[in-house]
Amino acid sequence: MEKLKVLFASPEVVPYAKTGGLADVSGILPRVLAEMGHEVKVIMPKYAGISPLLLEDVTDGPSIETTTGGKTETANIVRLRDPEISYEILFVDYAPYFDRPGLYVDPDTGLDYTDNDDRFIFFCRVALEAMKTLEWMPDIVHANDWQTGLLPAFLSAGKKDDPFFAASHTVFTIHNMGYQGIFPAESFDKLELPKALFYPTGPFEFWGKVNFMKSAIGYSDVINTVSERYAVEIQSSDEFGCGLEGVLRSRNNDLYGIVNGVDYNIWSPSKDKLIPYKYSLSNLSGKRKNKVELVGRLGLPYREQAPLIGMITRLVDQKGLDIIASAADDILSLDLQMIVLGTGDKKYHDLFTSLRAKYPDKLRPLLIYDNNMAHWIEAGADAFLMPSRYEPCGLNQMYSLKYGTVPIVRATGGLADTVADVDPAADSGTGFVFNDYDPEDLLRAIERAVNLYGKKRLWRAVMKEGMRQDFSWASSARKYVELYRKAMVKARPVYVP
Repeated sequence: MEKLKVLFASPEVVPYAKTGGLADVSGILPRVLAEMGHEVKVIMPKYAGISPLLLEDVTDGPSIETTTGGKTETANIVRLRDPEISYEILFVDYAPYFDRPGLYVDPDTGLDYTDNDDRFIFFCRVALEAMKTLEWMPDIVHANDWQTGLLPAFLSAGKKDDPFFAASHTVFTIHNMGYQGIFPAESFDKLELPKALFYPTGPFEFWGKVNFMKSAIGYSDVINTVSERYAVEIQSSDEFGCGLEGVLRSRNNDLYGIVNGVDYNIWSPSKDKLIPYKYSLSNLSGKRKNKVELVGRLGLPYREQAPLIGMITRLVDQKGLDIIASAADDILSLDLQMIVLGTGDKKYHDLFTSLRAKYPDKLRPLLIYDNNMAHWIEAGADAFLMPSRYEPCGLNQMYSLKYGTVPIVRATGGLADTVADVDPAADSGTGFVFNDYDPEDLLRAIERAVNLYGKKRLWRAVMKEGMRQDFSWASSARKYVELYRKAMVKARPVYVP
C-alpha cells in the first residue's frame, strides 16, 4: 500500500475544541489513517478555550507571515506529535483571531464574529505556508466545512504555478450544508485572487456575496458528505442544498457519501468509563441497573413496563424540536418517560420547563450539555429519539445501537443509512423509522416503540441486532483512502471568466 501524506485541516478537533460532529470526525479519522500507515498532519486554530493540560507536550514550530487584504500578520505554529505513529497536530497560534471565548460566535451577543472571514482566510493561508516552511508536501489537502473551504481555491487559483504544491490534490468534506461561510462582496478582495473570478456563475459569487463553501465545491478535486443519503439529498432541492444544489449537481460525478464512524474505545458499553455499570451483548444486566440509577438520580419513579426515551441534542428546529413541540402532549400521554439533554433556542427551554411541571413523573429536561450525562443516558435509556428535519450523518443513533438503546429516527441523511426499520413479523430491523416530517408520523413511530417495548422478547431481539452493527472508523477510513486516490488522478478544476 502506497503511503499517503495527508494534511487534514479542520476548525475544530476533539478533544481540543468542539461545537458539533465535525470535531468528532477530526479527532478520530486522521489518527486512524495514521495507524493505517499514512503520514498525517492535522492543522487547527489554537483557541483560548483549549485546556492547558492538553498542550503540556507541545513544542514551538516556525513563525508564518502572511498577508490578508493587504495586512501582514504573523502566526506561530505549535506542534504536538504522537511518538508512536506518523501523526502530528499543528496549532495556528494568533491571539487577535483565536484568543476569544467562542469559536465562531460571540457568546455575549449570540452572533457570529464580524471578522470570521478574516479569521479563516488567515487560517487557510497559514496552513499552506506552514507546509512550505516545514518542507512537507502533502499528497492530499483534506478540507472540512466552510472554515477551511478556501484551501482548494488557494491551491488551484492562488498557487497554481507554485511547484511545491504541483502534486497536491484536494478533498472537501461537507459536514453540514446549513453553514456555508457567506460574507459581503468586499471580502473577495481579501482573498487576493484575480477579480475576474468573482462573477455570477463562478466559484465564489453567491447572490452578490462571497460563499466560501461554494468555492470549495467548485475547486476541490473530489467532494464528499458524511452519509450516502445526504449526498443525494443535498443535490435534490433547496431544502437540503441550501441554495447550492445546482452547483452540487454540476459536480455529481465527483461527489460521494461516506458515513462517519464511531470510536468504540469511547462509545461502547463494555468499555465506557463514564457509566456506573458496564454491560455487553452477552450480558445485558448492567443496562437495567444503569436505568434504575439514572431515573433515581433525576427524581423520576422507576417504571419497569414503561420505556425511558432519551434525547441528546441541540434544541433547534433542525433537530425536530418543532414537530416534538406540536406533538408533546400526545407523546407524554403515552406510557413512557423521557430525558432530554441539551441547550438551544429559548422557546424550547421554556417549552420543556413547562412540560416538566405538567408531567413531573414522566419528563426531565436537563438544559445543559454534560458529556458524562450523555454517556449515562445512552446506557440507561431504552430508546433514543432523533426526529431531525435533516441530518448529514448523526452519531448518537450509532452510539445508541451499540448501547442497545433502540433509535427512533426520521428517514433522512445518515439516520436513514444506519437504522433499519423494525418489522416484528420478519424479526428484523434495528429501530423505528418514520418518513414524513410531521407530528403525526413522529407520534406513530413512538407509539410503535412503546407497543413493542411491552413484548420483551421482541424488544430484546431488536436491541441485540442493533448492538451487532459495526460502524467503526476502520471501514470509513478505508473509504476515505479510496477517495484520496480518486482525487489524485483528477485534473484541478480551472475557471476562466
